[in-house]
Amino acid sequence: MSFDALLYTVHLLAALIWVGGMFFAWTILRPAAIAALPGPQRLQLWAQVLPRFFVFVWLAVAILPISGVAIVRMRFSGLETAPHYVQVMMGLYLVMVAIFLRIQTLLLPELRKAVLAEDWPAGAAVMGTIRRWVGVNLLVGLAVVMVAGLRI
Repeated sequence: MSFDALLYTVHLLAALIWVGGMFFAWTILRPAAIAALPGPQRLQLWAQVLPRFFVFVWLAVAILPISGVAIVRMRFSGLETAPHYVQVMMGLYLVMVAIFLRIQTLLLPELRKAVLAEDWPAGAAVMGTIRRWVGVNLLVGLAVVMVAGLRI
């Protein structure tokens, strides 16, 4: 396997883990948790799930720009000569990171605090906000995948 292929594979895996994790949480885990668990237990579940998932998101946040810049340098000799879709992907990555940082630094601590205090209404409100932001980030992530696949 060439270094170029290895780099591209690592880049794709990082994106897959981040976007796929959001897709799984939004479309599979959330509805199953709603069906199977009462509200307080759902909030406790999310307070455990999100930090575990965010470890992998942090890895993706680090890997994607490193591998992405290396790919751009190897394939296009730099950002100036890279196709437009590469620049769009980089911009959407920054949007995704900003949303993730909002969830990680502002909302997750609020969720943990509410769960520890057993303040279920406050926890539900925060979780609703997290859910909406994850939904937005999932849409942005899917847009990045579409841009990469279609090279638009």
